[in-house]
Amino acid sequence: MKTVSFAIPCYNSADYMDTCIESILECDFGNRNDIEILIVDDGSTKDNTAEKADEWERRHPGIVRAIHQENGGHGAAVNAGLEHATGRYFKVVDSDDWLDREAMESIMRYLRMQSELKDPTDLVIANYVYEKVHEGTRTVMNYRNVFPRGREFTWDEVGHFGQSQYLLMHSVIYRTDLLRDCGLKLPEHTFYVDNIFVYVPLPHVKTIRYFDENMYRYFIGREDQSVNEQVMYSRRDQQLRVTRLMIDSVNLPDDVESRKLEKYMENYLSMMMCICSIFLRLEKTEDNERKRAEIWGYLEKANPALYKRIRHTVLNWGTNIPTEAGRQFGLFAYHLAQKIFKFN
Repeated sequence: MKTVSFAIPCYNSADYMDTCIESILECDFGNRNDIEILIVDDGSTKDNTAEKADEWERRHPGIVRAIHQENGGHGAAVNAGLEHATGRYFKVVDSDDWLDREAMESIMRYLRMQSELKDPTDLVIANYVYEKVHEGTRTVMNYRNVFPRGREFTWDEVGHFGQSQYLLMHSVIYRTDLLRDCGLKLPEHTFYVDNIFVYVPLPHVKTIRYFDENMYRYFIGREDQSVNEQVMYSRRDQQLRVTRLMIDSVNLPDDVESRKLEKYMENYLSMMMCICSIFLRLEKTEDNERKRAEIWGYLEKANPALYKRIRHTVLNWGTNIPTEAGRQFGLFAYHLAQKIFKFN
């Protein structure tokens, strides 16, 4: 069995996928051949992504595998990677991002030790870095105040998450069988499925290890990127779909044993609801207002007690004030968060 399966969803990624793949190949410290890189060509047609994937497989047999499928979106590519994975652990790396070699050295050492144990750590977490290459700036997102360092721990030992300290796909490495056992399957042809990936499996996680290392480098700057404001508005229906799936997938608090995990997941869902409200108010239309009422009504019907707690948080109260002033407040809150958290 491999130690880690790295899945790289690729869709017309020829211009930047090489950097990503090269950074992962450097994680095979000691040339043990105990990693695998699953390049998932998600129906690329506009460039030579498919040919590049095959060439990487030819150059690194036994380590790199090219998987070709009809276009199904980011979720379908992650699903394919998980289906083909033979590693004890599973890590998704987007094709325009890369891993830091120095940070991965200590993380790989730990994962290799865990792979030899009967009960390995369920979830390994590390820092990620927003790389705004065109601006020449970077912002490190860490969890030093949240997680113990230097040892395995449980949810009951976790500290307080700050407003910008959500777990993202960038920061997590799951045990592969945990993802399979919880039945994780991401929707196809839908953006923002990374939220499902880092949310739905959490109640199944019993043990965690945090590395205060800047493992993942998250590239920001392409015009078509899914965190671009105009792009996010155009995909607001997909944001709504993902949020509904998250509401349906975990029943808070019944599905969660730890009170601290329950609080974190409640805050995460609250953030998702806030994003839905904000992006449905970027343009003032009757259709947007109807959809905003519907998503809140969906949460209220599914979990009335949770709805009351989330709806009455300061941020969600402010972004849902039913006036033009409320709409402007929501937009102000979004752009303020943009500057503070550097996410766009």
